[in-house]
Amino acid sequence: MSTSLSYYFSHQNTFPFPGWFDDLSTPAGILEKATSFLQETLVKPDVKENHATMKGAAPHLYGNYYIGEGTVIYNDVTIIGPVYIGKHVEIMPGAVIRPGTIISDKCSVGHSSEIKHSVLFGGAKVASLAFVGDSVLGKSARIGSGVITANRKFDQSRAAIKIDGEKIDLGTDFFGCVIGDYTRLGANCVTQPGTHIGPHTWIFPMIGVRGFIPREKRVFAEQKLVMTDNEIVELKP
Repeated sequence: MSTSLSYYFSHQNTFPFPGWFDDLSTPAGILEKATSFLQETLVKPDVKENHATMKGAAPHLYGNYYIGEGTVIYNDVTIIGPVYIGKHVEIMPGAVIRPGTIISDKCSVGHSSEIKHSVLFGGAKVASLAFVGDSVLGKSARIGSGVITANRKFDQSRAAIKIDGEKIDLGTDFFGCVIGDYTRLGANCVTQPGTHIGPHTWIFPMIGVRGFIPREKRVFAEQKLVMTDNEIVELKP
């Protein structure tokens, strides 16, 4: 069923914490559990472990965090815990990782991108200048440059989504996007709060999407290009 956890994520056994999803049935529960899990595993034991290799100036680290071996962090990165970052992750210059985030092994976060209260399965990649807020990215999901996962409605009401005719209250004012395994969002896409996208779907560049997008689809907009003659003008310095 398109409301079930397994519809979006079929690689739960590769998550860094065995059995982590056993008590979850829908994607919406992942973010709530991430908050409590990080409190119990990083905050209460007061964990501050950084096993990463630094390229350039050391990152700005705040709060509680765990950063795994083989991870590479470039200059001007800010990490605000509680945050878990797995092994062999690449975090490019200027990136910001905010509280409540779990980044699994072999992920990457691009230049000046921001990740806030999100869960990334193994191999997920976020390109440069993107915002991923209150979202879940499946195995090897791809977020293109400039993508925005909008995470709060204009009227600040609780996020909800209708799937298979059923309206589902997502239980929070802040909810970005659920992105299934191997799904790709092209450059400068925008997802509206509460959007759910099935696995192996491609959202082409510069597309705005909302609601439920099924698995194994290509989503693009038809457009008509208009071309007229232009005068030659030398611009002022």
